[in-house]
Amino acid sequence: RYLPEYREVRARADFLTMVRTPELAARVTLQPVDILGVDAAIIFSDILVVPAAMGMALTVEEGTGPRFDDPISSPRDLERLRDVDVEGDLGYVLEALRHTRAELHGRVPLIGFAGAPWTLMSYMVEGSGTKTFARAKRFLIEQPRTAHALLGRLAAAVGRFLATFAQLRTTAR
Repeated sequence: RYLPEYREVRARADFLTMVRTPELAARVTLQPVDILGVDAAIIFSDILVVPAAMGMALTVEEGTGPRFDDPISSPRDLERLRDVDVEGDLGYVLEALRHTRAELHGRVPLIGFAGAPWTLMSYMVEGSGTKTFARAKRFLIEQPRTAHALLGRLAAAVGRFLATFAQLRTTAR
């Protein structure tokens, strides 16, 4: 994010637009490889794309970071979450991976990533990043069934997401 070339792209598009636009995500992913000669590329994305795909309204505020304005706090809140269709709901990440891989021409490895269920649940319960995880810990202790149900759904969604990454790797050769 300190490269002038990145700042040039960022001046025209907000963070989530860059994440959700495969061509922009690929462009900024490739910049460190092309400019600095790093030995691997990390896809430009965010761990919170999975909760967003589940129906959580994600915003990223300049200087504050990611935020969910309607955090999870009860069993009823789980009802509003949908199951993730990786190709349909997260196809923009997959397309960014495909596009970036094609542009890399095998020069360096391409790394994709996903958030761990606990981290994702913490954001979903807290509403934003935290150093103490106070609400998430309280949620786990006071509502263990709901917390474990949410963690299970997140683990399944993240697993499907990462399995799709693996399929891309084997089918893109």
